Amino acid sequence: MPFTTLRPAAFPSSIRGLLRLLAASVALSVVVIAGSVFAAASASAAERGTGFGTWAPISAHGWHGSMLVNGVHTYCIVPGLPLPTGPSIDHGISGGAAGLSGEQLTRINHLVSTHGQTDDPVQAAAVGWAVKAIANWNDTLRQFGYEGDSLAGVIDRVFSRLAPEHNAAVQQRAVAFYDEAMRRGTNAPTGTLVFTVDPVDHRRGTVRVETSAADAVGTVTLVDAVFSESGAPTLEGVTPGTEYAITTAPPAPGRAYTVSGTGRFAGGVAPAVRHVTTAGGQDTAGPGGPATFEVSGADTAPRVPLFSPAITTQVAARYVPGGAFVDDVNITLSDGDWPRSTDGSPLPITAGAEVYRTSWEPTEPQASVPADAEPVGSLALVTGDQGGDVPYRVTSDWELPGPGFYTAVWTITRDTQHPDVAAHLPAEFSWTESFGVRSQISVVPDVSSKAEEHVAVGDPVSDTIIVGGVIPTGGLSVSSAVYRSADGVPAADACTPEALVWESEPIAVTEAGEYIVTSPAMTEPGTYYWRERAVDAAGEEVHHGACGVAAETTIVTEAPPAPTPSLAATGASIATVAAPLVVGLTVVATGIALGTSRRRRFEHGAGIG
Repeated sequence: MPFTTLRPAAFPSSIRGLLRLLAASVALSVVVIAGSVFAAASASAAERGTGFGTWAPISAHGWHGSMLVNGVHTYCIVPGLPLPTGPSIDHGISGGAAGLSGEQLTRINHLVSTHGQTDDPVQAAAVGWAVKAIANWNDTLRQFGYEGDSLAGVIDRVFSRLAPEHNAAVQQRAVAFYDEAMRRGTNAPTGTLVFTVDPVDHRRGTVRVETSAADAVGTVTLVDAVFSESGAPTLEGVTPGTEYAITTAPPAPGRAYTVSGTGRFAGGVAPAVRHVTTAGGQDTAGPGGPATFEVSGADTAPRVPLFSPAITTQVAARYVPGGAFVDDVNITLSDGDWPRSTDGSPLPITAGAEVYRTSWEPTEPQASVPADAEPVGSLALVTGDQGGDVPYRVTSDWELPGPGFYTAVWTITRDTQHPDVAAHLPAEFSWTESFGVRSQISVVPDVSSKAEEHVAVGDPVSDTIIVGGVIPTGGLSVSSAVYRSADGVPAADACTPEALVWESEPIAVTEAGEYIVTSPAMTEPGTYYWRERAVDAAGEEVHHGACGVAAETTIVTEAPPAPTPSLAATGASIATVAAPLVVGLTVVATGIALGTSRRRRFEHGAGIG
């Protein structure tokens, strides 16, 4: 019956098989003579398994099937030697049985594991022939005097006499088993761990095993992650191709990290067999089990923890006379951790601001900058080694151009960051502060005054407080005080509590204008300095004029002596002259009184005290 086989190139025919048979016979005699010595060894005889033929060391047609060793079906791997009926030694799993190569052992292991553990004599006989052919093609074909070159042919030579009714079936299966084994890849199984990262959350993802051994099962242990279902870093019973959800456990906050893992798997066919030897007899091979192999893997790129920064600000002073704009800026986190370098130090974050001036005070935060807000300058900040959640003082390199309400609006954008920081920010990230948050606003007030320059002793003196259009919500309360200079004291330092002469009552102001305060009559000559002051509705000082300003200086001098009236030579009496003089003085005094009682708009008089 013609069967096609896959076989290696035939070894040259020789009498090696006959010599091995002769050597086996001699060895068998030695065993019989020294039986008592071998009996003392820790061994047990192989038992007849499943198959056809004679269960004896040597017989006309031999034994074709399995040998049972401790209940396991094993098969001959050294063609031509006697049947192993004597005491056998089980060496366990071996990768070097009978000097066979890893490829041969892989194929034999596959056959005895997949098809050889059977009670079907036809199948067992077919496995036995295929195993021997893999172990030694030439010796298998020449063992029974066959001169041909096919596995089916040598089986026919034996089974046409031994079990003709099963001859065809044994041939067919043996050739099929042999071809199956020879087609099988003999490379050791390999595998790898493949990690995925959730595109939204770096802390989520999956891991799967990819391996050439589709039937493999094993255990995987993760580094810097756990299996989401169990919360443990190790999982048993892992199978190829299955996606297992993982949750990362970053080793340090804010730092890029890589999840990795290792595993040990069993699958495919090991290049090994269960090796059993019998003195003077055949070596036999049982199942060698699956191959064991290691797998490993890691993220293809570091996982970068994302964060979302924000800013809170507090101007250094709400009311300022002018000069630079000064802001205390605190970068906080609305999500995530501050990004850090590989050495753990905080990465620098860049922020910028535009400062706007308005003539009115913003009272509610607004999402956008009002159209009438005038941009006056920019601010910049790059954080330092302190990282975030600490105030950084930012001072403009330009000066405020004049009275008004100044509001800084800070922004953080991804495209202005260092690449290492940008990697931690969501794509298209941009954060902008609302316009009009009270803590953003500095006010340059528009308050000044102008005092009367010269008055005489005995006259009152007035100061005009001038309020421009920069009035905080709730209005202002303005007042002025006058101080007398002292010899040897600089004008700027003269306004001390000891030098205070008089202070006006406060005047409530809700609109721009001029507000006049008048002191009592001055009683002493000298130089006097006025200081105007304004506070807001909460009592916070908005403005306090400097001491010694020229426009706020009044010089008080002695009144000139009154002229002495002369009498005409007419000889008029004193009474005649005095009467009209009294009338005249009365009229003048009345006019002065009426004049001083008139006030311009917003003028407030002070009582003479």
